[in-house]
Amino acid sequence: MADLRVNIAGVTLKNPVITASGCFGFGREYEDLYPLSKLGGVSLKGMTYQKRLGNPPPRIAETPSGMLNSVGLQNPGVESFIENDLPYLKTQDTVLIANAAGSTVEDYCRLVERLSETEIDMIELNISCPNVKEGGVAFGVSCEGAAGMVKAVRKYCKKPLMVKLSPNVTDIVSIAKAVESEGADAVSLINTLLGMRIDIHSRRPVLKNNVGGMSGPAVFPIAVRMVWQVANALSIPVVGMGGIDKWEDAVEMMMAGAAAVQVGAAMFWDPWAPVKIVEGLEHYLEEEKIEKVSDIVGTVRPWA
Repeated sequence: MADLRVNIAGVTLKNPVITASGCFGFGREYEDLYPLSKLGGVSLKGMTYQKRLGNPPPRIAETPSGMLNSVGLQNPGVESFIENDLPYLKTQDTVLIANAAGSTVEDYCRLVERLSETEIDMIELNISCPNVKEGGVAFGVSCEGAAGMVKAVRKYCKKPLMVKLSPNVTDIVSIAKAVESEGADAVSLINTLLGMRIDIHSRRPVLKNNVGGMSGPAVFPIAVRMVWQVANALSIPVVGMGGIDKWEDAVEMMMAGAAAVQVGAAMFWDPWAPVKIVEGLEHYLEEEKIEKVSDIVGTVRPWA
């Protein structure tokens, strides 16, 4: 059988498929469908230091080949997570990635310091959430903001640090290089694209927050392009996401340069999507007589 193991910043995953933050909760919601041990890893619900209620509804809307969301990082806060969710997750035999968010540099530092004291395997620094009105997106859209955040957090982070990048920028490669220079161990991309829908009868935005993050198959070509550009510019691992909903997409993303992939919106219409992708990857490698999944990473051959 093909070897599906991958290594991200010193953390070994049994396969390269990770569930994306915000689409898998803290995992309990899926335990009746399949064991979490089938997954390479789980990027947990975006977390803040204090409990957060999120944005008012409506906060999810369908779009052609995708969806908009403006959930706004609703979560119970880090202490509740450590007390109520982490003990369960540690029994599930999968890599646990905490997604850390906040409104200020101090918020991020305090949260990352607390998470570093736990049995979490990795921290994904969310500096690019487009549907939160303060913090987050402000840090992720400039080299200075992104680098400054990583530099500040790095002093408190005792876990491998993966930085989640925003596509809502003019030059994602420069921002990726900036966070690498300040100590990021890996990057993940892309986060959602900022979008909007309008109800033509009420003349009001469909989302109460007016705008939200767009995800789903419609964003996949943009994600592949950005992953390819970033992977060719950095020496640290890249985790690719954005519109992946079948195993062929995962192969394509890895050929673009992603060492692993995250699956998000696809689980809204097919909660088994991550497991199907793992199985499809395994069959593909066997048919192509490829011994290790890592052998396909970055193997795209550009025309020029």
